[in-house]
Amino acid sequence: MAKAAPDSGNSWFGPVEKSGAWESDAGSESFGRLWRAFMAARVTLATVLLALQASIYALGQPVGKAMIALCVAYFIAALAIRVWAHPKPPGSTFDAQWLSTVGLDVLAFSALNFLQSGAINYTALFALPVLLASVLGPILLALGTAASVALLLLADAWWASLQLPGDAAARFLQAGLSGSGFFIIALLANQLALRLSREQKRAERSQSAALIQTQVNELVIDTLVDGVLVIDTGGTVRAANPASLRLLAIEDAARAAPFVLAAETAWQPLAALAQRTFEKRSPQQSDVSLEHPSRHARRLQVRTRLAASRDGSHESLCVMFLEDLREMEARVRTEKMAAMGRMSAAVAHEIRNPLAAITQANALLEEDLQDAGQRQLTGMVRQNAQRLARIVEEILNISRVQEPGPQVQTSALPLDDMLRRICSDWTQQTASGKRLQLLAGADRVAVLFEGEHLRRLIINLLDNALRYASTVDGAIQVITETTAAGQPRLSVWSDGQPLEKTVQSHLFEPFFSSESRSSGLGLYICRELCERHGALIGYQRVVRNSVEGNEFFVLFRPAVVEPALSPTGFDTMWSDIRKTP
Repeated sequence: MAKAAPDSGNSWFGPVEKSGAWESDAGSESFGRLWRAFMAARVTLATVLLALQASIYALGQPVGKAMIALCVAYFIAALAIRVWAHPKPPGSTFDAQWLSTVGLDVLAFSALNFLQSGAINYTALFALPVLLASVLGPILLALGTAASVALLLLADAWWASLQLPGDAAARFLQAGLSGSGFFIIALLANQLALRLSREQKRAERSQSAALIQTQVNELVIDTLVDGVLVIDTGGTVRAANPASLRLLAIEDAARAAPFVLAAETAWQPLAALAQRTFEKRSPQQSDVSLEHPSRHARRLQVRTRLAASRDGSHESLCVMFLEDLREMEARVRTEKMAAMGRMSAAVAHEIRNPLAAITQANALLEEDLQDAGQRQLTGMVRQNAQRLARIVEEILNISRVQEPGPQVQTSALPLDDMLRRICSDWTQQTASGKRLQLLAGADRVAVLFEGEHLRRLIINLLDNALRYASTVDGAIQVITETTAAGQPRLSVWSDGQPLEKTVQSHLFEPFFSSESRSSGLGLYICRELCERHGALIGYQRVVRNSVEGNEFFVLFRPAVVEPALSPTGFDTMWSDIRKTP
């Protein structure tokens, strides 16, 4: 679409300021609607003129051929422009569109006045080209059109006075008054069009700003970790962000807002809190538990705010913020770990020495005791000392894997052979031989890993699987294989219950655990060890032997194993690994 020259400040067919009234999409659309309306009015007026000439002829009045030809030509021209022409505001220079619109109308109506029959006055028709030029054109075009109409009316009055000299004064007075009226119409219509143009531009800017703000708000709300629900007084959820749908355990996309909050039994505490917010007209806060029959209970911290109308112009809405208490606790645990830092490692070092003395003294004391009650007490001391030793070791393991220090020394380790030894020792210590099933499928495949770190990685995964597995035979499966890309893969599978999505997102974070008996450090240490050796650890839900369970898998860096590695040499290496502190 053509635009006005920068120095003109006006578009030919638009009341344009320097920024251009029709430059935006909304302005162009508005101009197009006005243009089509005026073109339709021209076609309608041409049709009325033809009907008028036909009526005069039907009444027996004489109709000149020139008058009929003029009306037919004007109808054809107006219809052709309406059908084939396109709205295009011309520039500041002369444009041929003027001839087909404003100029054509002025000339046609002037000719009608000159050829009038039956004493019909066609002066009022000049209002159409004056309004067309005033509404869709700049002030100069509007005043120029009004001036041309006034001059043509005066010329017509002069010509009529030559034919009939008696009424010359009345004709000139009527022509002058009509011309003055057209000047006033042009000025007022143009100023109204300018005002409407400015209001439209202001509305466009406000709408654009509101649209940008809405998009930003939606983006922020959609990416919030906390859930956000907007609830009306009837308990219907008007809007819900993805985090809230996840916290409400909505997996079906068809259940997206709007939906009734009281439709689910588990959501009743939320519906009651929203109702209490409306009744008390004040913010509310509470910890609620969503009890789903087929899922784990989800504990949420809920805060509500009331978006109420002060003047009653619109309904009140309750904005509800949902936050998973388990994630809050996980963040608190992570912050605690950052605060502990080096101090925890130092304290663990200090505890380990007296703990070793306690364990040794308890073992010596236990050898000399014969009373069953006293031996039971020493057994309790031994068990708790071992538990403390494991906690101290886990804390020290964190400090070891996080130390920047020199690059860890990796070597080519036979995966299946090491896995058999580690699993054999683990089953003896945990008395879970029948529950563990080993499927070694990576024979003569070596991985790049440090020996003690690999043992610690596998032990941690086995301990985690044992904690949640059932007591049936084969409840824990350890599988090794080689992927299609030639990458060694280790997986530890157990038939435990499915993990919630909130738990899955924090599995490898320190101090995060779904039960209080665990320190939450085992999987974190596994991740740190894998990253240190260029391996990848992950979790997925897998079906094995028609049983669904949890699987933790590790993808190793492959290495070439020495074919001449003798059993004696391997036993020596394994003994060194087990002795490593």
